[in-house]
Amino acid sequence: MNNRKSLNIVNSERAPILTVLLLAWPIFVEQILTTLVGYADTAMVGSLGAVATASVSISNSVVMFVQGAVMAMGVGITAFLSRAIGADDIETAKKLIRHTVMLLVCIGIPVGLLLMSLSHAIPKWMGAEPDVLVGATQYNFIVSFGRIFQIFSLLVFAVFRGAGDTKTPLVINFGVNILNVIGNFFLIYPTRTTEIFGKSVIIHGAGLAVNGAALATAISMAVGGIAAVLLLYMRESPLRISIHEDYHIDKELAKQVFKVSLPAIAERLCMSGAQIVISSSIASLGTVTVAANSVYLTAESMAYMPGFAYASAVTTLVGQSLGAKKPELARKFTNTCVWAAIITMTFAGAGLFFFSKFLVSIFTPDLAVIALASQCLRIVAFLEPAQNAAQVYCGALRGAGDTLWVLIITLAGMWGIRAVGAVVCIRILGLGLPYACTCMLIESFVRFALAGLRFKSGHWKDAIKNIGEEQTAE
Repeated sequence: MNNRKSLNIVNSERAPILTVLLLAWPIFVEQILTTLVGYADTAMVGSLGAVATASVSISNSVVMFVQGAVMAMGVGITAFLSRAIGADDIETAKKLIRHTVMLLVCIGIPVGLLLMSLSHAIPKWMGAEPDVLVGATQYNFIVSFGRIFQIFSLLVFAVFRGAGDTKTPLVINFGVNILNVIGNFFLIYPTRTTEIFGKSVIIHGAGLAVNGAALATAISMAVGGIAAVLLLYMRESPLRISIHEDYHIDKELAKQVFKVSLPAIAERLCMSGAQIVISSSIASLGTVTVAANSVYLTAESMAYMPGFAYASAVTTLVGQSLGAKKPELARKFTNTCVWAAIITMTFAGAGLFFFSKFLVSIFTPDLAVIALASQCLRIVAFLEPAQNAAQVYCGALRGAGDTLWVLIITLAGMWGIRAVGAVVCIRILGLGLPYACTCMLIESFVRFALAGLRFKSGHWKDAIKNIGEEQTAE
């Protein structure tokens, strides 16, 4: 976003794979750094025991349910912003950014307050045991302050990525996560003495345990959200906006963006709702199983990173290609990303399988948790190529504005296979967590097949029109 020429990246003469890597590598690095810091965060809390780990993680699926709906608002923004830039329509792009700022105020604060009011109810809904419920309630209440600003950053990142700027989210997220770890270091643990280069050093700490982790998370989220919004107004760029510009809602523009975003919101709600059903079933198996589920998912997230990077990159590339009226280029970018994801994730899955016990042992000293989590990690290692290739196909469909079909595919997989399978295996048949992971494995291959078929049909090319064309037609 440094100059006008750099905004429209699909008009470059570089090979598709180089353009993909140009966009994907900052997202990939961002995911690596975020995940590594997340590992440190989980390990810090995990050192307090299984109860602390469960207190922090048991509400995650409900929070993701709400947060996912907000993130989905960014899908419409990214789809139309990337099209506007592909068509060199900078004024429309800036209008979209101003509408994003209005969304921050209208959505961020109410959602944060809602999560705060439900801080006790959420873990209770999830079946938390009494020793987990107290810590989870306190954690949720404190972190809800930071969720307001996290929503700010998520929507602004949709703007940056739609414009082909994947480096700014990298920098902000890296700073947020480093701040979180530093905060954990001083807020979780009490004052203690440690040896550094042979000398005893007193390290001061607040000793707040789980509450300290919550406070560090809330502070870091607030810093990241404020920084993201300020960049929209302060950084030199063709897309820089001002508080003196027109902030009246363009009803036609808003209608078109919501038309694309609503299926994406429904998709997120569908996915998160299914995850709630799955997590509540897992919670019925006890604290050790809840902790094991959290630990193996944290370890598995490392392999998820390349697919996320390729999917995020292809959303922007498809949008800009269609804005520039180059649908075959959009197809070429997508196919490149799919094969890159399959090849990369085959190696990543092998790593998860062969080093499963080592990876999960990083996050917890509990032997029972390690045994169960490593078993689950070996199962999900086989789904990585299909899951991430499906994610790329869905990213391409979102970039084209074909969000209704992504919703249909998600409904079929998450509810038809994964959620129903978990309920049947755990609640009806009395089986354990590994069987729920097997349902997840099956669902990933089904979603890959369905998303691939939709993309190969070519109907996504005409899912939406460029904003200027739509208005002219009317």
